[in-house]
Amino acid sequence: MWRFSCALGVHAAKRSKLSGFWNRPAAFMSTLLINQPQYAWLKELGLREENEGVYNGSWGGQGEVVTTYCPANNEPIARVRQASIADYEETVKKTREAWKIWADIPAPKRGEIVRQIGDALREKIQMLGNLVSLEMGKILVEGVGEVQEYVDICDYAVGLSRMIGGPILPSERPGHALIEQWNPVGLVGIITAFNFPVAVYGWNNAIAMICGNVCLWKGAPTTSLISVAVTKIIAKVLEDNKLPGAICSLTCGGADIGTAMAKDERVNLLSFTGSTQVGKQVALMVQERFGRSLLELGGNNAIIAFEDADLSLVVPSTLFAAVGTAGQRCTTARRLFLHESIHDEVVNKLKKAYAQIRVGNPWDSNVLYGPLHTKQAVSMFLGAVEEAKKEGGTVVCGGKVMDRPGNYVEPTIVTGLTHNASIVHTETFAPILYVFKFKNEEEVFAWNNEVKQGLSSSVFTKDLGRIFRWLGPKGSDCGIVNVNIPTSGAEIGGAFGGEKHTGGGRESGSDAWKQYMRRSTCTINYSKDLPLAQGIKFQ
Repeated sequence: MWRFSCALGVHAAKRSKLSGFWNRPAAFMSTLLINQPQYAWLKELGLREENEGVYNGSWGGQGEVVTTYCPANNEPIARVRQASIADYEETVKKTREAWKIWADIPAPKRGEIVRQIGDALREKIQMLGNLVSLEMGKILVEGVGEVQEYVDICDYAVGLSRMIGGPILPSERPGHALIEQWNPVGLVGIITAFNFPVAVYGWNNAIAMICGNVCLWKGAPTTSLISVAVTKIIAKVLEDNKLPGAICSLTCGGADIGTAMAKDERVNLLSFTGSTQVGKQVALMVQERFGRSLLELGGNNAIIAFEDADLSLVVPSTLFAAVGTAGQRCTTARRLFLHESIHDEVVNKLKKAYAQIRVGNPWDSNVLYGPLHTKQAVSMFLGAVEEAKKEGGTVVCGGKVMDRPGNYVEPTIVTGLTHNASIVHTETFAPILYVFKFKNEEEVFAWNNEVKQGLSSSVFTKDLGRIFRWLGPKGSDCGIVNVNIPTSGAEIGGAFGGEKHTGGGRESGSDAWKQYMRRSTCTINYSKDLPLAQGIKFQ
């Protein structure tokens, strides 16, 4: 573990107890981490050297074998056999059969099953959090916190299972009732990304289940062990309740499985979390069959600090939003707009704050900053930094790859770019913060909205009028519009999602449950008369 200094670069590393294997012979390092004593806890999650990546009531898989790696050292953890297209076909059939049973169970009783899933996750929360840190690379407190989000949404869904329903509306015809009936869509396909390999599935799964749907999950190939471990926990709950395991199916796989889900008319709703580029392809494939999609795509999120902002809130909020999860959150702050009167002061405070970031193995509880997920992400980081320089930016903090094992890069601050520079309008999934000066409210609100994405945004001010203008129709055009808090760290009670190229989908709380159901308007005649529309009468 070490601290990153903007001025001096890399300090010597202080390695935690878990990092000793870096000094061991190459022959030993070539073995899977799961076989090393300090990772024996992986087997308590039901994981092995080679794991089956298909679950539909029973475990299997006939596809390619994928090895997953630890981003902190690029050592192999274990292997997962992915789904073949034949596995996918069999799983869809079994999942749809399971729906016939699940849909007949009353919603409150479905909520009881979801409650048990939450309790089962709670029992394994520390080990699952460790696995998230090991395989995804986020720091331990974030890994455990992500599992906690799944637990929390289960608790939320239990209450919701006794409240979902439609209104009884006044009918203009005597002796008639007008009601809204909500029914499950059927099979919900859930494709999740590497950056939130537990929570995003949980947001979808818990709500979809209490609504009466069955779920088919495809996680990111690089976090397949997490998908397998979570599914094993859910499967045990279903088995204990003598319910079909295919209610919550799993098909680990790559683009072939994702494409099959997008094109499959048997998948009634497809929830996709990922890049805008891939999300567009998914949306087109689903729309081609007039299916439903729920898209959670990119974000190019901004923080705005006015001259009256409380800097004791601005600096830690920006630090958390820009550097948390090594800049790999959909809600990461990538743009910081500072009023010209406070620009230099805030930049200097941020540089000092960045210098205090504790960097190290993500599973070390004292660490606040971990690696990027893959080597490819490191290359993208370097490319973005170089492009920012070419476009006139000045790197005032960071900008380099760290000299240590794994995919570590320096948290980076860039000043001097124009607000509409090409690189600024390109979402880079890395800890790069572009900082700008602005003069007035009208100007900076427009700059916030000029990017193609519309996920999260935040303003720091004490001006009540400005706050409500920010929240209003001429303010932020994002799905998440915050005041005096960071762009990241959304609560499960609100609907999560964004506008424009972010996709328009909503997950988690509020009335997001409606996305997982179909609505019927029902007119019931309980009289002996038949009043027809427009007063028409047949002789």
